[in-house]
Amino acid sequence: MTSKLEQLKTMTTVVADTGDLDAIAQWKPQDATTNPSLLLKAAASEAYRPMLDQAVAAARKKGGSDAEQLTWATDMLAVLAGREILGLVPGVVSTEVDARLSFDTGATLSRARRLIALYDELGMDTSRVLIKIAATWEGIRAAEQLQREGINCNLTLLFSFIQAAACADAGAFLISPFVGRILDWHLAASGRDSFPASEDPGVLSVSRIYNYYKANSYQTVVMGASFRNTGEIEMLAGCDRLTISPALLEQLSGDSGTLERKLSANNASTSDRPGQIDEKLFRWESNEDAMATEKLADGIRRFTSDQIELEHRVRRLSDAA
Repeated sequence: MTSKLEQLKTMTTVVADTGDLDAIAQWKPQDATTNPSLLLKAAASEAYRPMLDQAVAAARKKGGSDAEQLTWATDMLAVLAGREILGLVPGVVSTEVDARLSFDTGATLSRARRLIALYDELGMDTSRVLIKIAATWEGIRAAEQLQREGINCNLTLLFSFIQAAACADAGAFLISPFVGRILDWHLAASGRDSFPASEDPGVLSVSRIYNYYKANSYQTVVMGASFRNTGEIEMLAGCDRLTISPALLEQLSGDSGTLERKLSANNASTSDRPGQIDEKLFRWESNEDAMATEKLADGIRRFTSDQIELEHRVRRLSDAA
């Protein structure tokens, strides 16, 4: 019997949720996705030192204030990491816009275009790059414009149905609904220690979104993310894509049990009906969802904190040079 990981790959595109180059080479996923937290962790490894040096040097050539050079350096680091990852995977890599821009459509557009331009300067095929943006109202509007320009987007920090519906209406290429962080909130709110995988709130959220998309012929890709255990992954077998950490890939690889497909476009059905989503409706529905409101804000704060720490690391390297 083949492992559950190999069985999963026959029904779902497996994405590596890591910036660790060795882990990506080991697990050979189709795609890979990064964020400031993953880059911060990866940047501590020796494999990233040449990229850090190159990013600092490139930022100095750009000139500008210290703050401007730091943002250039961290953007360049993300792009250099993306280039290395693209050499290891046959598919795409997601590169994230600074989370501090999550509520600024214009600034998000500028930073996204800059990231794509940096990839282009390195001679990379930019069609293999997804620009990762927080699924705020402002972020979704930026993604809508970028998609019109031919820049594919990955809408991240997605916790609610209204976020998913708005992303589909905007024509986003891909969304990353966060399974594990939804579970975290419900465990804390309920005082429970666990949920059965079939009742996991994060699993139910992604299943609802998947069925809504497929039943209404939306082309936006659904990529479940932020898993806490393999049970969540197994309950979403058949989802378009799943981005999985190396630790959970290891567990799936070591399990030779039978994996059953749970999601299928052919069997998709939904009671949710498409409708006009304007800013007022989006903000009201978001406000009514305490979990989504809290987790989105928390996610932006976490990514911002790690982005700032990454900048501090780059600054120390620059000062020591």
